[in-house]
Amino acid sequence: MPKYNLELDPVSHISVEAIGQPGERVFYLQGRQGEQIITLLVEKIQIQTLAIGIEQFLFEIAEQIPTLEPPSAEYDEMDMHLMPPFDPLFRVGELGLAYDETRDRMCLVAREALIGQEDPEDLSVVRFWASRTQMLILARWCVELASRGRAICPQCGEPIDPAGHFCPKKNGHKH
Repeated sequence: MPKYNLELDPVSHISVEAIGQPGERVFYLQGRQGEQIITLLVEKIQIQTLAIGIEQFLFEIAEQIPTLEPPSAEYDEMDMHLMPPFDPLFRVGELGLAYDETRDRMCLVAREALIGQEDPEDLSVVRFWASRTQMLILARWCVELASRGRAICPQCGEPIDPAGHFCPKKNGHKH
């Protein structure tokens, strides 16, 4: 039996946030429904992958149901920030997407990360039900937020720290 098996249906707001300096940022996923707020700890790669997954899933939904009105991707950055405190319920190990055609709602399913020898059946799950527009906005914000990190070395593709970067493609010379 999971520690938490929660569902926000529907969310009034869903977003991600990065706290800290580039290279040391901590990423959070948060959904709200009225006064209820659920905050989860995620990795940068998870929000990048989520953004791609949402965009692809929305494309597939539009192909299968061409009569649906396209979702809007317009948002105000000020509306994308999370509500403190940032006390995560758990660290996310897996994110998944689903769609309920009868309600025209997408579901973001967040499963707790497996630590040690835990039984996978005991891991917590949170389901965030949102409109297609809310999910497209989330995807676009994930891309924007991830891009605000450290610059990427054009030679080796690794992040460049503010103090510099020893690039293997430049034989270890500082970039």
